[in-house]
Amino acid sequence: MAYRRIDLLSSHIPGDVGTGDEVLLLVHVRKVVGEVQYRMCRTCAEAVIIGVEIDAFFLGTGLDARALSHLRSRHPGLVWHSTLNLRGTRHLLRRSRVLDGNDMCDHLRVRAVQTHLPD
Repeated sequence: MAYRRIDLLSSHIPGDVGTGDEVLLLVHVRKVVGEVQYRMCRTCAEAVIIGVEIDAFFLGTGLDARALSHLRSRHPGLVWHSTLNLRGTRHLLRRSRVLDGNDMCDHLRVRAVQTHLPD
């Protein structure tokens, strides 16, 4: 029942080209219960998932698969990659046809390296 009452809301502001960094918020009764962080490169038609967080109460409900399916439908034509390597996440990503991050475009790879550099 609670699974159906989840709203999937994008952090994207329409018309803003920005950096390509996005967050899909999973909201249940005005409370954020999860999020999927991702980056897009429209030049290469690729995207990379860099984080998936879901409250413990919703684990095992399929909410994570629903969120990834929503991203695919919201951004058709993109090839999806992921930098995540946790056992549970690997299974989800494999089922969702998300590739590992080894073959992502150079634009996304450079931004991923820049993100992890110390200030």
